Amino acid sequence: MKRPVLHTRQLRRRARLCQPQRIDPFVVRPATWSDAGLLVEFNRALARETEGLELEPDVLARGVRAALADPAKGEYRICEFDGAACASLLITREWSDWRCGWAWWIQSVYVAPAARRRGTYRALHTSVLNDARRCGAKAVRLYVERSNAAAQRTYERVGMARSHYELFEVGDSLHP
Repeated sequence: MKRPVLHTRQLRRRARLCQPQRIDPFVVRPATWSDAGLLVEFNRALARETEGLELEPDVLARGVRAALADPAKGEYRICEFDGAACASLLITREWSDWRCGWAWWIQSVYVAPAARRRGTYRALHTSVLNDARRCGAKAVRLYVERSNAAAQRTYERVGMARSHYELFEVGDSLHP
């Protein structure tokens, strides 16, 4: 069986799925280059708030720009209220050989404090589910810090359930 070849243009077309969606009273839209600074700040705030980490700004900025430049790495979404950005998340994709399809991962979820408990995350989540269904994704997943009970309740309220999987990783030890 000959393996199909996907060209860069096809990968980019598949990865650029988010079109602006009005989910009253919010607008969820794809992030652009002009959002890079905002995404860096949101991610720094997320790491500080959820894990007590101070991320290296230059490394984080390079990571954000890399995803903005290459949709195959991920797709950021911005949620706006009255024209001002109030939340963001990143979608990455993982191939599932068991399901012969894509699992979408929601990552780097940040909702500004003033926008919490107002349906902001629900708007972002609805946008992701709309596109995941349209594109035939097999699952939408996310991981959350064990101690972040408020976020866990939010995810349960939008219909997500705990998985039977545990997450393992090798991180810092890769580069001693």
